[in-house]
Amino acid sequence: MRSNQRVTCPICGGNCFLLDVVDFNKSCEEARGKFLELSGIPIYYQFCDNCNFCFAPEIALWPFDDFEQKIYNNHYIDVDPDYIEVRPRGNALRLISMFKGHAQSIKHLDYGGGEGVLSKTLRDAGWNSDSYDPFIEKGNDIRDLGCFDLITAYEVFEHVPDVHQLMSNLRLLLAPNGIILFSTLVSDANIKKNSRLTWWYASPRNGHISLFSKKSLVHLASRYGFNSGSFSTGFHVYFTSIPNWASHIIRLNGQS
Repeated sequence: MRSNQRVTCPICGGNCFLLDVVDFNKSCEEARGKFLELSGIPIYYQFCDNCNFCFAPEIALWPFDDFEQKIYNNHYIDVDPDYIEVRPRGNALRLISMFKGHAQSIKHLDYGGGEGVLSKTLRDAGWNSDSYDPFIEKGNDIRDLGCFDLITAYEVFEHVPDVHQLMSNLRLLLAPNGIILFSTLVSDANIKKNSRLTWWYASPRNGHISLFSKKSLVHLASRYGFNSGSFSTGFHVYFTSIPNWASHIIRLNGQS
């Protein structure tokens, strides 16, 4: 794909334009003042003028093996040192606090759960929790997993090359009246037309190739029959209806 080739937005079908080009080694650790050597590999990000979705279409076309070799390799910990233990344990503790008293009635799946640390922490606390990661369990058929009342997807949306495959999988795995809790930073005020892509979260070396605005998240939810809401700029929910066990965390002012 050429950098000047016309690209259609995969979320809303709107016209996209070339926003900027960054080096492949641009990583999230730059926010902490840690910089990798330039790779010399240009990564072009397109921007949708309608829903403000920003993405790297060339990386999105990579085969599975390229992601494993170039991004999710043994050096990935250098650009995301918290992904193995710190973040999943912290997220598990927050879930335990959020759903205190309801663990026994919730069947939970951590989608994109890596080595399963979050689910193991929840199981140790008495939860019925499983983990699935398409990069680790790529030979498994997700239809064998069953359906879940609660699906979490922490730091997953920004990594996916195909947002519709992700949404189809989540739709398939979600039980009727279940909810999806997910984290991804929205780009509002951080990515703008006619401005350079300097936002720290726009980091191809971390695999951050799909950068969502709030508008694009709402559009994506609607396309798959979900209501949506945001608790913050980084924590969101998709649902069809609010189950009793989740009513205490989903408020009307959190819906979009």
